Amino acid sequence: MRHVGTVTALAACLLAAGGCGSGNGSDKQGTATTTAPNPGDTWSLLISGSPTPSPTVSRGARSSASVSASQVSPYPSCTKAWPVTGKALIPVVVTPIAGGFKVEWPPQYDSNYRVTAVPQELVSGAQPEPAWKDVPAGTGCTISTTITGLIPGAPYIVWLDAPNSGYELDGTRHLYSGRSGVVYPE
Repeated sequence: MRHVGTVTALAACLLAAGGCGSGNGSDKQGTATTTAPNPGDTWSLLISGSPTPSPTVSRGARSSASVSASQVSPYPSCTKAWPVTGKALIPVVVTPIAGGFKVEWPPQYDSNYRVTAVPQELVSGAQPEPAWKDVPAGTGCTISTTITGLIPGAPYIVWLDAPNSGYELDGTRHLYSGRSGVVYPE
């Protein structure tokens, strides 16, 4: 049965590629002729060439929250090096504390901030709204806050939002959010 399907598919491909042998502008050897088609005629143009090379698999660069790669602080007197997070995210450093986290990030465009720790446990049905903590714009090279009242050992992702970071001249937003990987309070 499998061979019948293969033969049928092969025959369909040959008929489609050969134009069913109707003699509509091609000679018997399969090369194209220079006669112009008439309106309403069906015709095929066969051009020999080389096959397209197969695509190669490319692996994207893995993103990591490691502190090994860092960017310079916008403040010359600041000695803290922040992890590189790409063009879209504000770097966030999360340190577990008893029942919560200490969260640190560099200031962005004099914006105020809000921070939350989102539980990663599976919840069926409607998802609970995260409890955001408001943090005012800070000065210096680091802004920090603590999030408490969390379940020790439970998985969380910490999110940072800078809603008033403004826009570039071309209309794109300045950096306005950041996030951690999965973290666990002590």
